[in-house]
Amino acid sequence: MWNVKKAYLDSNVIIDLIDNRRDRHTDTVELIQKLSDKRYSIFISEDMLTTIYFINKDHQKTLKFFKLIQKSWNIVVFGKNVIKKAINLSLKTQQDFEDILQCLCAVENHCDVLITNDKDFYDCGVVVQNCQDFLKTYG
Repeated sequence: MWNVKKAYLDSNVIIDLIDNRRDRHTDTVELIQKLSDKRYSIFISEDMLTTIYFINKDHQKTLKFFKLIQKSWNIVVFGKNVIKKAINLSLKTQQDFEDILQCLCAVENHCDVLITNDKDFYDCGVVVQNCQDFLKTYG
């Protein structure tokens, strides 16, 4: 049996993947290929879909991308407990609520790594790497 690892992707990584005009697009395409080659199961949260749809102006391309990924990626919910923890942590630490929410969702789903292009992402116990660092480590 294959040892499948879990990678949680932040919304900025998905936006870089969809929009080929963005600076990190090429690295992100390579990242997705490496995740597939290394037998990672990919996780994102369902709330990212609306964020990505709003930010990426090519809505048809975005919807086709969503249709494609729903077949093989894990699109997960936060749930009340994760939301409650994120609110409390954000109030306590005064750190970004959305980052905390994503990080706790990655922990809740037992992800091995959270990949983001944010420089100061919240640390909640899961390994956080940017796209380039992941490629250097596992490429």
